[in-house]
Amino acid sequence: MEEAEASPVSVLTAEKRSLPDEDPDHAAKRLRVEQEESFADMMKHGLSEADVGILKFISEHRGFSGVLKERYSDFVVHEINKDGKIVGLDDLSVPADAEENSPGCSSADSQTLTEEQKQQLDELQLLKNKEGSVAIEVRDASGDQPSVTRLFSGCESNNQDYFDSVQYTLSNVANHAAGESLIFDVMAPRKHSWPKNRGSFCHFVLYKENKDTMDAINLLSKFLRVRPNMFSYMGTKDKRAVTVQEIAVLKISAERLSHLNKCLMNLKLGNFSYKKQPLKLGELQGNHFTVTLFPGHVLFLDLQKCVRAILQNNWKEVVDLILKPRPGAEKGYLVKCREEWARSQDPEAALKKLPVKRCVEGQLLRGLAKYGKNNIITAFGLIPRNNRLMYIHSYQSYVWNCMVSKRMEAFGLRAVEGDLVLRGSSAHVLSADEAEKHSVHDVVMPLPGFDVIYPTHSVGGGYRDMLSADDLDIDSMRHKVRDYSLAGAYRRILTRPSDVSWELIQYDDPRVPLVHTDVEKLENAPAPVYLKEGQYRALKMEFSLPSSTYATMAVREVLKMDTSIKNQTQLNSSWLN
Repeated sequence: MEEAEASPVSVLTAEKRSLPDEDPDHAAKRLRVEQEESFADMMKHGLSEADVGILKFISEHRGFSGVLKERYSDFVVHEINKDGKIVGLDDLSVPADAEENSPGCSSADSQTLTEEQKQQLDELQLLKNKEGSVAIEVRDASGDQPSVTRLFSGCESNNQDYFDSVQYTLSNVANHAAGESLIFDVMAPRKHSWPKNRGSFCHFVLYKENKDTMDAINLLSKFLRVRPNMFSYMGTKDKRAVTVQEIAVLKISAERLSHLNKCLMNLKLGNFSYKKQPLKLGELQGNHFTVTLFPGHVLFLDLQKCVRAILQNNWKEVVDLILKPRPGAEKGYLVKCREEWARSQDPEAALKKLPVKRCVEGQLLRGLAKYGKNNIITAFGLIPRNNRLMYIHSYQSYVWNCMVSKRMEAFGLRAVEGDLVLRGSSAHVLSADEAEKHSVHDVVMPLPGFDVIYPTHSVGGGYRDMLSADDLDIDSMRHKVRDYSLAGAYRRILTRPSDVSWELIQYDDPRVPLVHTDVEKLENAPAPVYLKEGQYRALKMEFSLPSSTYATMAVREVLKMDTSIKNQTQLNSSWLN
């Protein structure tokens, strides 16, 4: 066993209560802890792994220096769906049933329209919920005219009324002389028809680069002019990575989604299908990772933020935590927004500083402007539910990390009396005899909540002590807002990765990508060619992990070093100097 170096704050996190016979050294440490910033404040300045309770290593091998490059293409994630299949983007076509049911130009129309007009009409498909126009020349006043309106749910000419029918064909053009142009205005549709024999949800594969899942969803919802909660997914994926995952959206056609590929950068949508059900968080079996390690660069993988204030019903602190100025690199408009909030406490004034309103800060400010600063709970509810729950779940993870480190220090790599194992979906406390028949890989530890039990050995009491130190009652984990009630769950303390492979790669140019992505394969881009001899070496690893298991912990175990952004930034600064 090897223990990572820990700061006094993190080591004493569960030990900051006063003891009856406290010696001077303990008293001094406790005083330092009490004088430190709150946990929420620490989060804003960046945390090491030790700060969030990650203290132990499992293996005893000697580690080596090597971290992820700052380039996102060196961390590739493919979701493993509930059927155990690795999700990939390999088909951009629209399903045949969608093509048959979707409006379009007939062969006669194709002969009538010019290529430029066809392209204009194609682009107007993206404007189904906006307004736009295209000029169609009347070539022959006596002939058949193109069925322009079949492309849209509603349209009108300068002399026509608003039409709902998708199949409406403009034929009354006798009064327009040949050579004139008719301007057709695409109006906001009154009602979208949806085929009864088609599933209500369009499932598709989302490929994204350097963008987190919620940012991608917000961008898609903006282009489609629908609410973000119309989308569902099985898990969120890292920002600083190339990721591939399945998404579902309610009653948006594959054709409309496919058109977005023409105007979105670093996003690609494909593998469309229609199903009756949405996706649910946690349904995935796991993720398959392709990780490339290089010397001398930064690992851009943040540890999740944690807000105890939500659990304590301290909503003013929640708002302050999210909106007040913070140190570190941030986009300029966020800095201006925070400065305005600190100066005026005016949500509308702060919101004006944000060109992007769909970020967490923008959504919270919109809520405060709409509902007022005395109704923060409702205002906070404008943040998408999955984002809000991430704050809550990260506190559970923090407690779990600390307790697992404590358990590994106390009992090592063996099952012991008082440990928990799963029997079906329920946890069972091991007796001394039962512990001899189980390995440490069977042992689970609970995320704190009202629907779990705790180990009966000494670590079980550590949960109660730790939550008490945060002014939380382990016996009262239900919240008056249902979303913030913590039911709890069980996680294995050790996991064996599957489908593991690795290779050492020789290369000369650090700018050349070493991984062939799904989009590059679709575009028939040549695969990377590895050198037999090169100036540099990189380690490329592939492995699969179950859901709620993180690749950074596998990388950490291989390297035997802190993989938090705080530590990696310090290492990178030293390397640059």
